[in-house]
Amino acid sequence: MTPKKRADKAQILFPTGLPVSKPVRYDAGETIFTQGDECTDVGYIEEGIVKLMLISNRGRRGILGFLGRGDFFGENCLNGQAFYSASAVALVPGSIIVINRKKMLRIMIEEPAVCSRFINYLLARNHRIEQDLIDHLFNSSEKRLARTLLLLADYDAGHADMTFLSRMNQDILGEMVGTTRPRVNLFMNKFRKLGYINYDKNGRLEVFKTLCKVLLE
Repeated sequence: MTPKKRADKAQILFPTGLPVSKPVRYDAGETIFTQGDECTDVGYIEEGIVKLMLISNRGRRGILGFLGRGDFFGENCLNGQAFYSASAVALVPGSIIVINRKKMLRIMIEEPAVCSRFINYLLARNHRIEQDLIDHLFNSSEKRLARTLLLLADYDAGHADMTFLSRMNQDILGEMVGTTRPRVNLFMNKFRKLGYINYDKNGRLEVFKTLCKVLLE
């Protein structure tokens, strides 16, 4: 997905300028909703990264995926689900547009084109989450880190201010990839030596498309 398409997604889904809601700011680590909360709203990520996580009855925690700018979450409220089946947590400071279930349903009924585009978006988003799960099951931690960095760079595209990548310390990257901080540090140093990533004079991380070579090995 190109940066322009990602930036224009809200306009594509709501082309008539239909009112939804004002953005809500969340700090890093702040919970947007918790598993078991009443399922009442759909969230649209205007800026930031959101982690979706699940806790089993035995207390085991599992990460379902990560979503970024231009993505929706919490859409299960639209099919009558009473409670959220997972928790959503802001991974970095961000801005979320919260759309009430009734308002979202009214928009989809009154605007068939919006409904069609939203369904197409969900199909594409769910396919990507499936690819994330396959990545975690079958790829090495090095390849998973490379894929995560490329995805974050795509979310970053078009931002003139401090990037998401600059806010991602190696502990967060390790959580996203499913590995340890020392392993992340090892691979980051390797990627830098190979010229796949770089840190500018302000310490901001740059990710180059040549990092795709790691995925092809």
